[in-house]
Amino acid sequence: MNDLISYMNNTLGACQCGAVHFPLTIEKIALGEHAVDQELPAYIKASSFQHIAIICDETTGRIAGNRLESLLAGTANVSRIKLEANPAGDVTADERTLVKALIDVPIDADVLIAAGAGTIHDIVRFCAFQRGIPFISVPTAPSVDGFTSAGAPLIVNGTKQTIQTKAPLALFADIEVLRNAPQKMIAAGFGDMLGKITSLADWEISRLRDEPYCPTAAGITRKALDQCLSRMDDISAKTCEGITSLMESLILSGLVMLMLDHSRPASGGEHHLSHYLEMKALENHKRQVLHGAKVGCAAIMLADVYRSLTERDIGDERVGNTMRSAYEQLPAGEKMAEWMRHVGGPVSFKELDVDAPLLEEAMAHAHNLRDRYTGLKIMNQYGLLPDIRQYVKHGRG
Repeated sequence: MNDLISYMNNTLGACQCGAVHFPLTIEKIALGEHAVDQELPAYIKASSFQHIAIICDETTGRIAGNRLESLLAGTANVSRIKLEANPAGDVTADERTLVKALIDVPIDADVLIAAGAGTIHDIVRFCAFQRGIPFISVPTAPSVDGFTSAGAPLIVNGTKQTIQTKAPLALFADIEVLRNAPQKMIAAGFGDMLGKITSLADWEISRLRDEPYCPTAAGITRKALDQCLSRMDDISAKTCEGITSLMESLILSGLVMLMLDHSRPASGGEHHLSHYLEMKALENHKRQVLHGAKVGCAAIMLADVYRSLTERDIGDERVGNTMRSAYEQLPAGEKMAEWMRHVGGPVSFKELDVDAPLLEEAMAHAHNLRDRYTGLKIMNQYGLLPDIRQYVKHGRG
């Protein structure tokens, strides 16, 4: 996997597209059956870290926290910070949790370890950034593509905002731990990758507003997506090869975002819908649905909605031509739903307990969450919002 770091630096780092590319600051990526046990202690020792703070929640404490504490006890001073769930039962990256985590980080800590999935990593990268110390990623499920990115999606004043903080100094992922993750979390990781189908198309659309675009970065992200799709059977069966392929794809997507210092290739309208629905769940004190599950369902629906836009005459030839170029070749939503079902994930918002009125609200407002030009923004700009009820009725809404 360290070859991947060199590949990214040599390929994207040498791109002449004119957009800004940053060299990777990640020193090591270890993904394998014994990546944590055999390589993490040696890395900690070689880096001369003396005071380690492991940050986890109750569940990931059992899965990885205990093991890490025992594993590193002879190498450095180790403390543990347990993140508490909110009244709905979720650990969220909101002000309450962020401030509490910052307070709990020992004053002498010289490195943090994020032991968990996406939300825990967002909290830890924020704390590491604020404290001016590095952090190490130890994923417990292949559920998101943000492990190696610098962006931290946080809830601030009830609104989902992505704050650029810092990437991990290193990542150590044990394949057996990832394989033993719940199927719904593995499906969520697949759903996050499935979202690249619409996010890459939306990135093409963003060029209408001269947003930064890099064809090399788009190609790398598409390659990661294709790798994931080609191993659906193995991912569904949770084989070593399948979970390794899924995790590599997620890591690669994160590295692209890190080098660009933005998430455009990996986050379009499908992510905006997911973030909006997360905010509404928090507002209504409801349990959260996995990010990748929402992204996958949104991508399935938007693929059909975006393709329908190519048949509309909006009176703007440039926008119309760009939409046709970006959206005409999108796969049918039902085909994407087959892929998602195959790995055990949800395919409709009905399965996520999102009704038509809430989805209509999200379609009308989610595009305002980010200053980014997408199909969602075009639909609202030109009055092209579809009748969401038809997608609910047909099981893809």
